[in-house]
Amino acid sequence: MSSGALLPIDARREPLGKNAFVYVTPRHSFNTDTLLLAHFSMPKPRERCADLGTGCGAIPLWWVSRGAKGPIQALELQEEACRLSETSVKENGFSSLISVQQGDLRQPKENGLRDLDVIACNPPYQAAGTGVMSETVSDQTARHETTCTLEDVARTAKAALRWGGRLCLCHRPHRLTDAISILRAFSLEPKRLQLVQQRGGKEPFLFLLEGRRGGKPGIRLLPTLILQENGQDTPALEEIFGDYRQNRERKTKA
Repeated sequence: MSSGALLPIDARREPLGKNAFVYVTPRHSFNTDTLLLAHFSMPKPRERCADLGTGCGAIPLWWVSRGAKGPIQALELQEEACRLSETSVKENGFSSLISVQQGDLRQPKENGLRDLDVIACNPPYQAAGTGVMSETVSDQTARHETTCTLEDVARTAKAALRWGGRLCLCHRPHRLTDAISILRAFSLEPKRLQLVQQRGGKEPFLFLLEGRRGGKPGIRLLPTLILQENGQDTPALEEIFGDYRQNRERKTKA
């Protein structure tokens, strides 16, 4: 990717807090799932990290804006998303910490993925051959297992993580048993699990799962994360978001 690549005409800045922003388009953006995964997978300051299928780059930018020191590899298959990520990294002044690569996560050696401490991945939620296929290629890649399956993510994580390294992912609850089985099949022992509910009394709509390469059996079930009460963000969500929501609201009012 060329650092001088032009942004799409419909690209816009979206704040990630007072210390960072990310360029997004209608085709490549981020959502609450992305930010919850960024928080759940937050690396220690000097850990070697990668975000597989980084999209617009929100997770690496979130990490660095909150204290990660890299090195961080942001790997993405789609060219437009890479341009967004690359420009965001450069304009935030994070080029010494985050490297953006265009590549296929199913090829860890070719992309230099090795000896990592942490891998994050927000994989496509729709299993191959199920659901109504999205119309655009970008949506198909992001939402359906056309170019990336859970098995692909686990296989790459096993190859790229050091012994004891962690894979963190998010997914829909109906795939939880699949995710646990697949991680174990690739020697990534599930160690932390958190369910996420929009509000009390509702079924979880998301899970966050950490698998550790070569870990011993035994999983820690974290308290269920509830996002809203009485139409307001819960204290737990406010703690995760920090100044993200404040800066987003400030931008909306401007």
